[in-house]
Order: sequence, then C-alpha cells, then structure tokens
Amino acid sequence: QVQLVESGGGLVQPGGSLRLSCQASGFILGYYAVGWFRQAPGKEREGVSCISSSDGKAYYADYVKGRFTVSRDNDENTVSLQMNNLKPEDTAVYYCAADIDRQDCIGTMATYDYWGQGTQVTVSS
Repeated sequence: QVQLVESGGGLVQPGGSLRLSCQASGFILGYYAVGWFRQAPGKEREGVSCISSSDGKAYYADYVKGRFTVSRDNDENTVSLQMNNLKPEDTAVYYCAADIDRQDCIGTMATYDYWGQGTQVTVSS
C-alpha cells in the first residue's frame, strides 16, 4: 500500500523550531522529487520546498528561505523539513508529496501524485 505519513508538527513559540518528517511506505521515496506544501486556514495551498532525487538539490519559497532546510534519508525512506525561526505566519497544515513522474523539482503542485494527510504546525505565544 502506497502511503506518505507526516509527523513532527505541534505548537511552538515564535522563534522556535520544529522538524517535520515524511515517511514513505509501499514505494521508494528516494527515486522521486518530494515537495513540502502548506495550507493555512482560509488560504490556498502553497509550495514551501522541494528536493530532487537526481542530485539532491533543494529549492525553497522566498518566505521560508534561510529558515527551512529540506533533506533526505534514503536508508529510512524519509524526507525531513527542519524549520527554524518560526513565525506566526508559518502556521498551517504541512503536507509532503511525491512526484513519481519526475526526479527533479520541475513539476507543479498538480503533478504530485502521492500526498500525506498533513501535520498541523501552530506558531503562537
């Protein structure tokens, strides 16, 4: 059974850190581009980061650049998102997704095939 499961969300104060994990089962996550997305209440889902499988190159949205770091652990079949210096505007449900037609981060949100159920991140004092 193909599945992506996110974990690591929670409540954190502004300036704090969280590490999200995306665990794959039923397929090898290391073969494909993996993206992180988020959706805040009343807003559209937006891209956060992507990591390619061909060269491990990472990409970030401007609003998280310098604060978030995406990485792979192919032995564990996971992709992680380290989030530092969190801001209240980072509050959202965070999703990971795999683009099984591409190794590189060249697709759009619509091209991602497998999605996790999401994990809530709340940044508040």
